[in-house]
This record gives sequence, C-alpha cells and structure tokens, in this order.
Amino acid sequence: MVAFGKKLKDRQIQEWQGYYINYKLMKKKVKQYDNQIKAGSLDRRHVLKDFSRMLDNQIERIVLFMLEQQGVLASRISELNKQQESLQEQPDISKIIELRESYRDVGRDLLKLLFFVEINAIGLRKILKKFDKRFGYRFTDYYVKTRANHPYSQLQQVFKHVGLGAVVGAISRNLADLQDRQGSYLSIYDQPSLPLQDSVVDSLQAAVDRLSHSTNFLNFLAQHALIMQEEFPTPVEEQVDDQRYHFMSLILNLANTFLYMVNTYIIVPTADDYSMSLGAAATVCGIVIGAMAVAQIFSSVYFSAWSNRSYFRPLVFSSIVLFGGNIMYALAYDLKSIPVLLIGRIFCGLGSARAVNRRYISDCVPLKIRMQASAGFVSASALGMACGPALAGLLQTNFKIYKLTFNQNTLPGWLMAFAWLVYLIWLWISFREPATETEGNTGPQEPANNVENDVLENGVTQPLLLKVEDNQQDDENDQEYDESEEAPEESRQPANSIAEAYRLLTPSVKVQLLIYFMLKYAMEVLLSESSVVTTYYFSWSTGTVAIFLACLGLTVLPINVVVGSYISNMFEDRQILLVSEIMVFLGILGSFHIVSPYTVPQYVCSGLIMFVAAEVLEGVNLSLLSRVMSSRLSRGTYNGGLLSTEAGTFARVIADVTITLAGYLGQSKLLNVTLLPSLLICLASIIATCYTYNSLY
Repeated sequence: MVAFGKKLKDRQIQEWQGYYINYKLMKKKVKQYDNQIKAGSLDRRHVLKDFSRMLDNQIERIVLFMLEQQGVLASRISELNKQQESLQEQPDISKIIELRESYRDVGRDLLKLLFFVEINAIGLRKILKKFDKRFGYRFTDYYVKTRANHPYSQLQQVFKHVGLGAVVGAISRNLADLQDRQGSYLSIYDQPSLPLQDSVVDSLQAAVDRLSHSTNFLNFLAQHALIMQEEFPTPVEEQVDDQRYHFMSLILNLANTFLYMVNTYIIVPTADDYSMSLGAAATVCGIVIGAMAVAQIFSSVYFSAWSNRSYFRPLVFSSIVLFGGNIMYALAYDLKSIPVLLIGRIFCGLGSARAVNRRYISDCVPLKIRMQASAGFVSASALGMACGPALAGLLQTNFKIYKLTFNQNTLPGWLMAFAWLVYLIWLWISFREPATETEGNTGPQEPANNVENDVLENGVTQPLLLKVEDNQQDDENDQEYDESEEAPEESRQPANSIAEAYRLLTPSVKVQLLIYFMLKYAMEVLLSESSVVTTYYFSWSTGTVAIFLACLGLTVLPINVVVGSYISNMFEDRQILLVSEIMVFLGILGSFHIVSPYTVPQYVCSGLIMFVAAEVLEGVNLSLLSRVMSSRLSRGTYNGGLLSTEAGTFARVIADVTITLAGYLGQSKLLNVTLLPSLLICLASIIATCYTYNSLY
C-alpha cells in the first residue's frame, strides 16, 4: 500500500502542481524539529512559531491560487450570462445546447477546484496530526482555533469556501434555467438522450451538501459506530460499493441492531422479580443480565471473522440463536430453573451480530451515504435501548395457555422470540448477499477519460478536513516513509490476533479505551441494579422502573444533537472529554447513600447527570479514538470496532458480576458497594486523561 505522500502526489492536477501543500517538505521539517529538540539545540516555543509560520505560508499560497481560479470561473460565467441574455431575444436551440455545454465545462472545472481544496485539506490535516503525534495534542486545536476565528482568516477559505459556494450556485441556477428553456423549444422525443437532470448539477449539489454544516450532527453521531473511512476513493472502489450495496439489506442490518438492543434491555426492569420467582436472590439479576454480555465477548470475535466471508449466513445464525435463547428464557419460569434462564441469556449473547452490522456498513455501503448509515447504526442502538424497558413496562399481564405462563417475567422472552422469528423470515426473503470483491471487479472497464472524470466528480463529494475524513488514522503509523517509496507490505496488513491488535495501541488509544470501559461500567451499574435499588429504597413498581429507564434511553439522541451541532463547535474535544469525565464522577458521587433518608430526587438527579455525562463522553471519546486508531485496525477481523466492543462488553460483565457479589452483603449495602468501583475507575480515567494530554507540554 502506497504511503500518503505518494498518493497525494499522484492525485494532483499536473498544471496546478506548484500550488498544492508541500507535504513532503513539511514532513521532513517535523522530523528535523524532533531531532533538534532531542539534541537540545531547539526549544519547543521556537518550533511552534516556526511551524505556524510555515503553515500560514502554505495555506496563503493555496488560498490565493484558489481565489485566482475562482475569479477565472466567475469571469467565464459572466461571459456566458451575456450570451444567455442575447438568446432571450432570439432563441436558438443549437446555441442553447452549446451554451448549456459551456456551463457544464465550467462546472467540471469547478469540480477540479473543489477537488484541489479537498486534497489540500487532507494534506493539512495529515501534517497537523503528524506534528501532534510527535509533540502532543494541543497544537492542532490551537492553530485551527486561532486561525479559523480571526476576521482575516485564510484557513476559513479552505474550510468554508463561501466564494466557491457562490460559483456553485451560479452554475446550478443557469444550467437549470437553460434546461427549462430548452424544454420549451425542444421535445424530449427529438432528443431522448438528454437527461432531465444534469449530472454536473448533481455532483455540485452533492459537494455543497458534504461541505455544509448540516452534516455536523450526523458526523458526530456516526463516529459512535467507530466505522473508519478510507481516503481517496477511486472509481473502482466506488463501483464495487454500488455493486455490493443493497438498501433493504442495510435496513435489515439496522433492524438487527435495534432488536438486539431491545433484547438486551427489555429484561432489566423485571430481572430481579424473575430471579426471586425462581427462588434466587434479587441481586442474581446481575448475573442474568450479564450472561448475555459474557457470551458477547466471544460472539463478537467469531462474527467478525465470519463477516470476512459472508453477511447473510451470520445474520441467519444470529436470528436462530436469539429465537432459541428467548424461548429458553421464557420457559425457565414454568420449568422453575435458574440454569435454563441463564443458558437462554447466554444463547442471546451468542447471537450478537453487531460486528456483522458494523462490517456491512464499512464494506458494502457507498462512501456517499456511509456517514448516514453509521449514524443510523447508532440511532438504532439508542432507540432499542429506550424501547426495551418501555416495552417491559407495557407487558403487565398474567395468563396461561395450556401449561405456559405469560406474565411480566416471561412475556419479554416470548415477545422477542416472536420478533426474531418475523425478522428471520424477512431476512430470508429480502436480504441480498453482497458480491465479493473479486466479483465486483470483473465488470467491464471504463475508458480512461471516463475514469478521470469520475475521479473529479466523485472525489469532491467526499468529506473534507472537518468531516468524516478525520476518522482515518495517519497512513504511516509510527514509522517514517519517504513519499516516493512504498511502505513494507507486512506493516500495512490488518492485525491477526487480539494480542497483535493490542500491541498496535498507542498510550493515547489505551486511555480512550480505559475511558470507554469506565463509562460502560458506570452505565451498566446504574441500569442493571436500578430495579433492585428503587424497589428497596422507594418501593417502585416494574412500570415505574421501566418509565425511568426509558426516559434515560430517550436522552441519547437529543444529547448527541446538542453536542454534535453546538458544543463540539464551541470547545475542543479534549476539553469536553475532561469535563464529561468530571460530571460522571460527580454523578456517581451524588448517588451514594450517605445521608438518610435516601430520596427519589437524589437518585434520579444524580443518575441522570451520570447517564447524560456518560453519553456525551462516549461520543467525544469515540470521536477521538477514531482519529488516533492505527489504520491497520480499520479493517480485518481484529479491528478497532471489535476492540471497543470488547472493552465495553467486558466492562458490562464485570459490573454485573459486581452487582451479584455485592448482593451477598445485603441490599442495604448494594448501592454503595457497587458505586465505589465506578468512582475509583472514573478517578483513574480522569488522572490518565490529564497525564496523557498534558505531559508533553
């Protein structure tokens, strides 16, 4: 796989070669700074000043050239507008067609200019990331913030390119006008080959949509899925994406995600009652809830490996196992068997196909909608988390059919078994197995000139510096390659084991995974023991517990809207990260039963603070994690998504085991005993965050 500098050089438009960011020079400069600092011949303040000046010069050259080309395009449009005005007096069909093609030529040149901006934005992000990797994480935040907010900002021209937006609007309007006027003089039967909608207009509109602020929330939400993007998509890759993509198959993947999350949380309000009805202690609910997470630790690995070969068969297997697991969970009541109950939940965990859902989005969904699909994955999970407890609150009935009991304890199992049966039938009828990469590449080859046009028209519609492009880790990892050489093939391969994947983790990534572990642990303690704690202290009914948990789940999407659209634009990610950790810490601290009586407002308010802060923390943490994860962990079985899933699942298992063990001390001590580990882990994550982000400065 070719290093980034080589790819950057290959993608440059030759006649504009002298105006691109000089990535090779700046990369060597960063290495030179590092050597000089280690030798003691240069201090960091001088490095920051010198590197800032170099970046300013590079950006100024890019912006001035962009403005020059923008002026050329504006002049051409102005001349074409004069011709269009003359045609209004004396319409001529042939001249209208010729004028329309001239506007399209300007549109193609504008696409080249947008692609020029994109490549430079990617190069700028890469060199900033490389600098941060050498010297710390503060420089990028400082540089972007100071340059982007200045009234004479040249960096804003790269990020916002308002002037280019005006040119896009002029071309789109005039092409649309000519198309309408042409329809007045020319029948579609005379020129059937003319499309009703212009492809250049479509490409320009897609570029505008990608560059607008309206995608900020989608981008933030999509990063929760930790689905990393490849940069510089080629026409072949886009063609393969289109051949492998099937809309209904994507919907089925998202439905699988939704149903699995419902299946996970639908038993939480009633797990303690179910345990007691079978003769066990109420706190055994921790093991009942956690059994699913235990199995998921193993299922995530084999489903991830299975998705290398197929998507349909793993989803069928998942549905069958989940159907059987829920049947066993429901039958345990009449069989009076705790082992059957636990085995049923283990089967449900063995059917966790979230790894397949992630891989389908990353491998089979076209780049132009991959961010929306990733956001859909996260939204489906959040809605499932809220719907699970809400459904449990509605299943308040008790009746028998033959020897089978249907009550609040067994109905979650029966309902989910029916849901998975319906899903299996839908899956069997509607899912389409994606073509393999070999099959996808066997189609006819496009002519060279068409390929070149596709690079321009498809390339500029991909995310720029502040969009999903940030999800891709630096191609060069921890080794320095010259841009004219290729990286060793073995250094580009995916990890072959969990141990190898762990060795690829840098200290900052390990801190992000520790934070993820902490927040999942704290959230699992809050959710899993809520029924036992609220029954003991407040005598809440199952319906009240279900409403409380459903309300917590419903906060997920609104909180992400606020953070993704507003807070993330006002503060640096590491600032939001640290504040969120502190708020989780305060929420845990406020949940302790220290002063009697323990009140509902104290429990609800502290739990809400902890849960909301953990949700904010999860979004920002995964956003940072996606930017610092090695590119070798963006593909293969042992990828970054699997590592984060394993960290979160392991946290849930430990939390559920802690609840069960703490139950032996009595329900009066359960709350404080389970909150203490959460508090200590949260404190450790805060210290690790402060050390990681501040030790280099």
